[in-house]
Amino acid sequence: MILPAYNEVARIEKTVNQTAETLREITSSFEIIIAEDGSSDGTDRVAGKLAMEHNYVSHLHSDSRQGRGRALNRAFKFASGDVLCYIDVDLATDMSHLKELIESISVDGYDFATGSRMMPQSNVKRPLKRGIASRGFNFLVHTFLHSKLYDHQCGFKAFKKDPLFKLIDQVQDEHWFWDTELMVLAQSRGFKVKEFPVVWRHGGTTTVNLKRDVIDMGSQIFRLWWSLNRQSKKKKEKSCEGCFE
Repeated sequence: MILPAYNEVARIEKTVNQTAETLREITSSFEIIIAEDGSSDGTDRVAGKLAMEHNYVSHLHSDSRQGRGRALNRAFKFASGDVLCYIDVDLATDMSHLKELIESISVDGYDFATGSRMMPQSNVKRPLKRGIASRGFNFLVHTFLHSKLYDHQCGFKAFKKDPLFKLIDQVQDEHWFWDTELMVLAQSRGFKVKEFPVVWRHGGTTTVNLKRDVIDMGSQIFRLWWSLNRQSKKKKEKSCEGCFE
């Protein structure tokens, strides 16, 4: 289990304890990796203390901000399990869904699994402005990147190790678009992806800069659209070599 953390000193210890308590009800074997990304508020000290107190906790520290995607990439490569997960530290997604998330990979045989705030059955409370921005973003991803998912950025995902590692180094984004790019690539390469509705509550604070990240994600959608179209064109050209000989 990966917990990406940037300036989360107020809640990282509670989140680790609650995550461990929930995992114990699901499996007897687990690890929690705190992917602490250049925090300046003392999160690193608390994470280091937790790693010393619990043999199932590891702390990956970065002296400077890497970006959420890069921190996750590093943590997944450090992890030892065959089922790899990450959840947001604010625990916005109700932890009652953790069993379904993990068993979607370990029992049901999916390669990728994600909770969804956008499915009709989801139970979500969030600020109106953020909800509108999220729906607009997912609409663009559906339209230009042909994804079949309702929600690409819910911080509640699990992966089978081998399929994840086939794609992880192909993901170019190092920040908030990392999730979206990974899930779009997973679908385009034919991996089995599960999306399921969740109960989700806005955590109250966020490190997202709405204006900056919306602009950045728009550029990332265009970049990935361009890349996928170029790859598709090259495949068609290669498959047609010699067609008219």
